[in-house]
Amino acid sequence: PWCVRAFSKMPESSMRRDRQRLHDILDALDSLPRIIAGHTEAEFLDNETTRYAVAQRLAVVGEAAGRISTELRERHPAVPWIDIVSFRNILVHEYFGIHWPIVWLTATEQAPYLRKQVARILETEFPNPG
Repeated sequence: PWCVRAFSKMPESSMRRDRQRLHDILDALDSLPRIIAGHTEAEFLDNETTRYAVAQRLAVVGEAAGRISTELRERHPAVPWIDIVSFRNILVHEYFGIHWPIVWLTATEQAPYLRKQVARILETEFPNPG
């Protein structure tokens, strides 16, 4: 089908490096405050569009985290890499089993802390922008 061809996996040599994956995480995390701006938890829970926008951005975080090299993850064990990837798997594969209050908590409380961690990793691992 057309969708499979359009999104087929790139060859391994074309895979993005850790720096780009960390930037992907930051981009996704940076979009969360804009998506949930002005929403209370109750409004978030009642707004399907907002819920799924947040879930999609958190899935991007998990996808990128899962593609970070083992070496980099081992150098930064304070980041809960496995939990982030596991959360992505729930968002993507357990579509009807998503517990939305947990998604809200993740987006409002855990994501800002993760953003600081990832920004620090970029500063220490890749001090020269590019």
